[in-house]
Amino acid sequence: MEALIEEYGRGYNMLREAIEGLSEEEVRFKPAPDKWSIHQILIHVTDSEILSTHRLKKVLAEEEPLLISFDQRAWVDNLAYDLLDRDQYLQLFQMLRCSMQTILETLTCDQFERVGVYADAGRFSFKELLEYRVKHVRDHLAQIERVRAAYKQA
Repeated sequence: MEALIEEYGRGYNMLREAIEGLSEEEVRFKPAPDKWSIHQILIHVTDSEILSTHRLKKVLAEEEPLLISFDQRAWVDNLAYDLLDRDQYLQLFQMLRCSMQTILETLTCDQFERVGVYADAGRFSFKELLEYRVKHVRDHLAQIERVRAAYKQA
């Protein structure tokens, strides 16, 4: 569990390192009309973190709470992601992760097994939800690398 909590805590630094030294042109480059830019990826990761922090806390505080999914494509398409301040969003991501760190470090084994329920996806333990948060950042770091490679080829 320690390794999971430690990687969760490193998420912000991992994202910052992934974009270090990139030009604004590279950050805004879209490999295809239906693909996200690095800028959009970073805004999405933070929006997802806002919702997921809420879900994690619900699972710890309430008995088998209902968890709500969101349409990530609709958020990117309808919330003016291209106009949002990337640095503010990264700071928000950092604050959300820091706000959870103390909670995570005090959890008991039983708390990791608490459950939340998605109407569209079923039951998930707190541990599974936390693992998904770590995987979510990893997946988007890989996506950032793919966009960087596409930019270099373009």
